[in-house]
Amino acid sequence: MRGLACVLMFQTHCYDSWLGSDARKTTFFMWSQLGGTLPAPLFLFLAGISFALVTDKFLKKGLSANHIARTTIRRGAEIFGMGLLFRLQEFLLGWKWAPWTDLLRVDILNTIGMSMMLMGLVCWAAARAHDTLGLRSEESPHPNAAKGATLGLRTQLAMAASAAGVGLCIALLTPMLWTIWRPRGLPWPLESYINGVHNLDQPQPWLFPIFPWSAFAFVGLALGFLLQSEWARQRGAAIFLLAGVGGVCLIYFARWLDARPVQLYPIYDFWHTSPNFFLIRVGLLLIILGLAYLWCRWGAGQWGFSPMIQLGQTSLLVYWVHIEFVYGRFSLLTKRAQSIPSATFGLLTIFLAMLTLSLLRIRFKGTSPAR
Repeated sequence: MRGLACVLMFQTHCYDSWLGSDARKTTFFMWSQLGGTLPAPLFLFLAGISFALVTDKFLKKGLSANHIARTTIRRGAEIFGMGLLFRLQEFLLGWKWAPWTDLLRVDILNTIGMSMMLMGLVCWAAARAHDTLGLRSEESPHPNAAKGATLGLRTQLAMAASAAGVGLCIALLTPMLWTIWRPRGLPWPLESYINGVHNLDQPQPWLFPIFPWSAFAFVGLALGFLLQSEWARQRGAAIFLLAGVGGVCLIYFARWLDARPVQLYPIYDFWHTSPNFFLIRVGLLLIILGLAYLWCRWGAGQWGFSPMIQLGQTSLLVYWVHIEFVYGRFSLLTKRAQSIPSATFGLLTIFLAMLTLSLLRIRFKGTSPAR
């Protein structure tokens, strides 16, 4: 799924950066940019699932809530720091024309890091509230393995419910925090993490503030804990089929809600802040999850080398590098001047270059691609 997110990200960025004015008026460009609404939710959703897997592993080792929180929040802080470093790199490469405010722009890496830190806090609070990890002190040198598994199962359910609740709250609060509940008293660099206002006095839909983007991470966190439960493990492929069916039902439910004549919010923006659009994208994520499982279990993912799986192993690296060759000083093609065929050729070049970079990275690390 990370590999798919990378490919969707490549096509969105390449066509957005390179297509000329005439090509930008076409239906092709519209669908390209609509596909661009999926990479960020995919990355955040998968970050949540990965976070659940790591946390569940710690739980089964019998580690304390404090220890798990410190470890996971520190990892989130590292990702957040990488986001700041990336912004510094882009500012230095764009020296002379890049405004200094770009250093404080809320990008996807910043939000992934912030989301991970928030997930660490929520998991810590859920564990403490349900008194599951508190039964054993952090200094206990020999945790009971069977007891640890039991505690993990109980905590999985508590944390899944907590994560789903937080994700829903973020989605429901977003329309208000972008409009009449804006925290205008905060300096714009801080307010920007809430609603993406940046220094432009109005929330910007091209940024990645916590509201609504972190909600996708919490949905992934909730699903990750459920997938790790013994109940889900016993049902195997049926769980992923159920997720796909649930995604379809969620999309129809969200469309039904959106068609209601009564709206909860005084200002309604379907494409940017609507909880209904959030639910539609969650439904799409669940469908993609089910299809990805089929692809890897019985489909082409079993045939041999998979470019998607390969790119997914180095998603951070290819994200970091491709931006400069699409939007930056070293852009492969002249920006805002290409036809659809020439931009597509550039997209293919970026794809092959990033795939080669990914292979070199894996080879350099001395590991073989995992399937």
